[in-house]
Amino acid sequence: MTLQKYGAYSEFRPSEGGWLGEIPTHWAASKLKFLANTFASNVDKKSKDDEIPVRLCNYTDVYYNDVVTSDLPFMEATATQEQIEKFTLRAGDTIVTKDSEDPNDIAVPTFVQEDMPGVICSYHLAMIRPSRSMSPGFLNKTFQCAFSRSYFATRSNGLTRYGLGGQALSSVVLPVPPLEEQTQIAKFLDYETARIDALIEKQQQLIALLKEKRQAVISHAVTKGLNPDAPMRDSGVEWLGEVPAHWDVCRVKQATSFITSGPRGWSDLISEEGSSVFLQSGDLNDKLGLRLKTAKRITPPRNAEGVRTRMQDGDVVVCITGANTGRVAVANGLSETVFVNQHLSLVRPVRERIDPTFLATILTSSPVKSYFAVKQYGLKEGLSLTNVAEAPVCLPSVVEQQAIVTHLAAIGAKMDRLEALAEEQVTVLQERHTALISAAVTGKIDVRDWNSPESELEPEAA
Repeated sequence: MTLQKYGAYSEFRPSEGGWLGEIPTHWAASKLKFLANTFASNVDKKSKDDEIPVRLCNYTDVYYNDVVTSDLPFMEATATQEQIEKFTLRAGDTIVTKDSEDPNDIAVPTFVQEDMPGVICSYHLAMIRPSRSMSPGFLNKTFQCAFSRSYFATRSNGLTRYGLGGQALSSVVLPVPPLEEQTQIAKFLDYETARIDALIEKQQQLIALLKEKRQAVISHAVTKGLNPDAPMRDSGVEWLGEVPAHWDVCRVKQATSFITSGPRGWSDLISEEGSSVFLQSGDLNDKLGLRLKTAKRITPPRNAEGVRTRMQDGDVVVCITGANTGRVAVANGLSETVFVNQHLSLVRPVRERIDPTFLATILTSSPVKSYFAVKQYGLKEGLSLTNVAEAPVCLPSVVEQQAIVTHLAAIGAKMDRLEALAEEQVTVLQERHTALISAAVTGKIDVRDWNSPESELEPEAA
């Protein structure tokens, strides 16, 4: 990222905080405890009859939002009067995460823009309330810069779960420009980062549109074919609608020779020295592929389970439980032995009747996704083997199926390139966002003379 278009301070001096490096000569540096009140919340999510009803600002409300406002769907709980007085959110507060499974997620900040009576900071979070010598916006921005993120990651304690103690939080050394300059820096960053965020959102919208377009193209190709002039007929299946007149319509079980699921109890056999791959739901990517290199390994017992659940080239697997339910992959060119676990359904196509990649593709189409969604409706979690077996499929000739697969592969490759470019832009813009904040709050750029374009358009006062 280039920062040449912004001004630079002329004189610098060493700061008291090692992570800060040099700061402008007229800036100060001070520990957080001298700049703000910091206190960790002790309000849990339990509701008690003898306490006062409140709404809780929880970990996820902070982690996923740069700003918290009163219209967020806060959870309901209770708190004591003392907790309410101490932990009610006020305009200008910064709230940070103080516990996480990842040290890089420690001290992730959000900003409170308005007073929120009845909204309380909950457990696993810490509140930072700046003194009058600190601009609330500037203080919040110091927690967003790359240098402070690294500082807190190294100061958190733990092995599998990390926590930031009150002493480590209050002892972080922050840059302290004059108050008027703090306000100017915060104003500058609010404007410039909003512009960057708008660009990021546009790229993310493009990625979402590409995914929708990909899904629509797939669904149309596997249910309507590639010939727009082909005569159509009613498929007789609600999920499929009209299909080309010369196509057959059947259920998965009528185009396959074998449908099963993985064995129970084999998780105890997983080891780094395992002779075979043990495929799990997380090893299916979203492009019909398998992540075999990162999959866990197993040495299976020599019994019927080991024969039944072993994959062959051309097999299709469907995730039938958990967050990835409905995800599909096809085995192409297996170079080692692979077994499926209990959360996957293994489907073996009859090659003379259906192409494996065509079967995997139609199982990811919108009609079949709708079918799977209805079968999971209500309290049921996941799919049964019967649900997979009864899924509706269209059957053109194998030659036509392969032509559809080839056509979709070409379109998919183009969309992959467009998505990759958009994702690259998002990464660059996110890096620019962080770099700009880091440069401004540590004095690497001088924005004292900056004016927002909007202010230049405002009419002069009479």
